[in-house]
Amino acid sequence: MEKKKDNNKYNFKWYAVNVFTGHENKVSIIIKQRADTANLSKYIEDIVIPTQNKTVISDGKKRQVKDKILPGYVLIKMELNKDTWPIVRDTQGVTGFVGPGNKPSPLIEQEVNAILKFMELDTPAVQTTFNVDDAIVVTDGAFKDFNGKVSEVNEEKGKVKVLISIFGRETPVELDLMQIKLI
Repeated sequence: MEKKKDNNKYNFKWYAVNVFTGHENKVSIIIKQRADTANLSKYIEDIVIPTQNKTVISDGKKRQVKDKILPGYVLIKMELNKDTWPIVRDTQGVTGFVGPGNKPSPLIEQEVNAILKFMELDTPAVQTTFNVDDAIVVTDGAFKDFNGKVSEVNEEKGKVKVLISIFGRETPVELDLMQIKLI
């Protein structure tokens, strides 16, 4: 959502809104539409779904995904008043504001800044579908077409240790996640 002008005359604060997990994008779109329709969008400065880019490797293919770091939550920078409260609270998929009882509590600015900075980190984590004891086949490198069994997964480095039968003995070999696929 774009930043609004003249935000000095509004009392914008960040709020965490609990939503059905998996409905974060839909809820943020609906809230924006409802605010626009009610001519209240000037009271909502920003809507953020906290995500981080991750590299996922499965079946020997890399792809980038946006991983939700706070599933089930949407952050909204808004002026909470008698008109904006129902726009958010009564949106389909919203289960409530975060706060004691029925009273929304604004988030601490440092917490929000930490979340926003974390979202911008340029170190995407690698996530894989491989687990210890998975049967695999090597798809690239010196051991191409060898079958093996995963003995260790290191997602941070994007590596796996695989036990491959060489000369009748199981030999541990370290491979890149891109060099193997599940059988």
